[in-house]
Amino acid sequence: MEQIMMTIPYLVAGLAAGSVLSFLYFKISTGKKSRELEEKAQKLLQEAEKEAGNVKKEAQLEAADTVLRLKTETEKELKERRSELNLLDKRLRQREEMFDRKIEQLDKKESFYNRKERELNNREKGLQEKEQNYEALLKKQNEVLAQVSGLSVEEARQELMKRVEEESRFEAAKLAKRMEDEAVEAADRKSKDILSLAIQRYASEYVSDNTISTVSLPNDEMKGRIIGREGRNIRTLEAATGVEYIIDDTPETVLLSCFDPVRREIARISLERLIADGRIHPTRIEEIVEKVRKEIDATIKEEGEKAIFDLGLHGIHHELVRLIGRLKYRTSYGQNVLQHSREVAYLASMMAGELRVDPKLAKRAGILHDIGKAVDHEMEGTHQAIGAEIARKHGENSKVVNAIQVHHGEGDPITVEAALVAAADALSAARPGARKETLKDYLKRVEKLEEIATSVEGVNRSYAIQAGREVRIIVKPEEVNDALCAQISRDLAKKIEAELTYPGQIKVTVIRESRYVEYAK
Repeated sequence: MEQIMMTIPYLVAGLAAGSVLSFLYFKISTGKKSRELEEKAQKLLQEAEKEAGNVKKEAQLEAADTVLRLKTETEKELKERRSELNLLDKRLRQREEMFDRKIEQLDKKESFYNRKERELNNREKGLQEKEQNYEALLKKQNEVLAQVSGLSVEEARQELMKRVEEESRFEAAKLAKRMEDEAVEAADRKSKDILSLAIQRYASEYVSDNTISTVSLPNDEMKGRIIGREGRNIRTLEAATGVEYIIDDTPETVLLSCFDPVRREIARISLERLIADGRIHPTRIEEIVEKVRKEIDATIKEEGEKAIFDLGLHGIHHELVRLIGRLKYRTSYGQNVLQHSREVAYLASMMAGELRVDPKLAKRAGILHDIGKAVDHEMEGTHQAIGAEIARKHGENSKVVNAIQVHHGEGDPITVEAALVAAADALSAARPGARKETLKDYLKRVEKLEEIATSVEGVNRSYAIQAGREVRIIVKPEEVNDALCAQISRDLAKKIEAELTYPGQIKVTVIRESRYVEYAK
């Protein structure tokens, strides 16, 4: 225990000594670090001062460069501005000089115009004096002329006006004739070119159709079978077809007479099939006729559709297509109306193309222009009016309706295509061999043509030539001068159009001839 007690002071003394030593070590080490930090701080401060000096120098150099650059740019800009100002100043001086010259010129012009104005005023005064002198002299001369001629001034004026009027009328007639001749010549040349081109482009084969149907029999005994017991077979045939059968006029031939070509065609085919079949009795007749009628209806529709397809048209009402097909069984002066309508459509379309108008419209109006002939025996009115009404009813536009309505001159065409359809219609009808007419009708037309031509005042003789397609008129030269010949030809053409019915067109030629004969003795 004592030993322990004795060691406690030593322990306390050791602890105190250790604390003192630790404190001293801490102080010593802390002082050393402070010196190091001070040295480092001093070193950093020196480096910072050095860096700041470098930055300051760089900033000073950069500022000097900037000042130098700005000074250079400013001097350059000032130089450019100075050049612009010099240029503007030069332009201003030039304009001032120009304005000075113009002012000088205006002063000269003003002086010139003032001088001219004075001269004109003086001249006007002189003219007024001369006019007064002229009026006085004219008055004096009129008085002298009135005393010498015995006519007053008014009478002399009327006489002069009368002579001037006669001379003017004669000169106007000559001028009108010359202009008309030139226009006719140019139009004739152009129309011939267009028509010849259209005709060359469209060359169709055509065989004239007969209006009477005939059926050949193997022998005359077949006539009895066709007539039947107590005429039952022929009565059934006539009742079923609506056609009159003429049997006894021609050997081994039956003639079919009917105004409706469709019914006549049904009757012809039915009779030929009955003859080939050999079974001829009322029941078989009705069966064959009904079958043929359906076939003809189908054929009519096919013909209409074929015509429309060949022409490249579309949008035509099915009823109009059927009527177009019916035209296959219709003739006009021996010309098949469907073939004629196709010709008109092609010709009108080609002429429309040459004139740069609508070829499709001309072609459509051409194929439909005679559509009224398919039903004209069933309705009242001309085939033009009937056709126009049918076309209007089935949705055709007003241009097509007008072309149908006026293609024979009954009204005014509203389009060029309508006039072309009328021309193509006349061209197709007038083609040699296209149509027939009886000898009686031909002679009657030619006589009427010469009679109309001779009825005109001043006509000496007239002759119808070229099968009535031209009339030549010889006028009396002592009564008709050259200027009036053109007027006579126009008047006569209008009179022929009003009083005569004819296919195609008629050329009117007026001839004036003067002969002077003297004998040398």
